[in-house]
Amino acid sequence: MGAQGFGIDLATVGRVADEVLALKNQGAEVALVIGGGNIFRGLAGAAKGMDRVSADHMGIMATVMNALAMQGVLNSKGVDARMLSAIAMPTVCETYAAARGVHHLQSGRVVICAAGTGLPFFTTDTGAALRAAELKCDALFKGTSVDGVYSADPKTNPNAKRYEHVTFNDILAQDLRIMDPAAIALARDNNIPVVVFSIREAGNVSKVWQGSGQFTLVTKD
Repeated sequence: MGAQGFGIDLATVGRVADEVLALKNQGAEVALVIGGGNIFRGLAGAAKGMDRVSADHMGIMATVMNALAMQGVLNSKGVDARMLSAIAMPTVCETYAAARGVHHLQSGRVVICAAGTGLPFFTTDTGAALRAAELKCDALFKGTSVDGVYSADPKTNPNAKRYEHVTFNDILAQDLRIMDPAAIALARDNNIPVVVFSIREAGNVSKVWQGSGQFTLVTKD
């Protein structure tokens, strides 16, 4: 949503698309899992009295809108991107299947995984860890609003300690909340390193992929 309080800022989508293009030009195979909190958060809706299942389904639909925006902008930049949805909507896009996603990656396309897991009560983080395992990804990059994992929320606690490296078990034991516990456990059990970095800093994706810039590496050991 960029600097807006709500919705899709196409300038921000374009910047992120440029970073994806830069990764492709460096030889990376890229699969994206996009959240929907800029449009609707199911948990927030449930907290206001909505049925949690309905609220989560609304959040899932929000991820589809964001994925369509990203696919359109990537295509306009000459990137062959293919959106796959965990919820079947054949008039909009292909339905997600792991083999289909692997095929598109091997064909040089950017894969955009929409609709999370397709199920209520699961976050997009869990969807990202699941897709990373299914698509046999080498790593899971978690682009967020802070530049790594902290001992507390750095936005509210100036004494929060930033970690260069932390283990999955440390995150679970200390309840660090950078990703939900199900996502952390799934990445740990499939031995998929998680790289936490700020998506708000322009050019950061390429820098982090090359091992520079600021990030936190999360591994088993």
